[in-house]
Amino acid sequence: MTVAISQTADVQAFFEEAAGYRNDNGNPRMKRIVLRVLQDAARLIEDLQISDDEFWTAVDYLNRLGGKNEAGLLVAGLGLEHFLDLLADARDAQAGKVGGTPRTIEGPLYVAGAPLAQGEVRMDDGSEDGQATVMFLDGRVLDLDGAPIAGAIVDLWHANTKGNYSYFDQSQSDYNLRRRIVTDAEGRYRARSIVPSGYGCNPQGPTQECLDQLGRHGQRPAHVHFFISAPGYRHLTTQINLSGDQYLWDDFAYATRDGLVGDVTFSEDGRQAHMTFDFALQGAASADDQERSQRPRALQGQGA
Repeated sequence: MTVAISQTADVQAFFEEAAGYRNDNGNPRMKRIVLRVLQDAARLIEDLQISDDEFWTAVDYLNRLGGKNEAGLLVAGLGLEHFLDLLADARDAQAGKVGGTPRTIEGPLYVAGAPLAQGEVRMDDGSEDGQATVMFLDGRVLDLDGAPIAGAIVDLWHANTKGNYSYFDQSQSDYNLRRRIVTDAEGRYRARSIVPSGYGCNPQGPTQECLDQLGRHGQRPAHVHFFISAPGYRHLTTQINLSGDQYLWDDFAYATRDGLVGDVTFSEDGRQAHMTFDFALQGAASADDQERSQRPRALQGQGA
């Protein structure tokens, strides 16, 4: 039986050298991760008989993906960000941390530092007045027993009618459709905004290029993103997908989950919409539970 070249002692020793295992400098955790990446990549190349042309095409693709700032979009589209949620759910279940509003992906379009308001706020800058449908959002932040959580911060953001997000879309004003709301004594938040549109990947971009090869579309339903935080409670990253959207259960980013669909009702003349959504937070077992992940995020004033 022929031994895979990638599994021979000489090659394994070579990868250990490349991953820094022959020196006492650097980061041990990074060394372990890089070694595993090298080993698994070599096994993949050998098992699937990846040609030189295929290999260098992939390298070029990664260069273009980073150049277009679409790596965060691709990991959502390939289900890796959703997998992180599934993994966290499994760990929570094993630890007995159950109940409350489900988590789902953050996505790559958050911008830190949105204006902070008490109780209620208007989110849009009026630039789409006459084109957009006015939407009123409200709800409460509760604990698992249904008691209101006063002083919670509801950090929410969504797209405009064209499916574009401020900061990444330079035609929009700073923090358009991005706000933070501090809940009142009843745990309530209120916002006036507009009905967002879903969006699709750039048809000429590298993410859609990959999806085309997989025979998949790159469309998302209309949705509103949320971070919910409060002292003594677990931070919640989630999003509410709007009912009635054609891509509601066919989201290329796999963010739609049971319990995360918001019922949107429209006025008879169709000029206004309303959605109520309550959030239930688990108690925090540690200070770390109260914090969101430390993934790099955009901040207004940085280049998009």
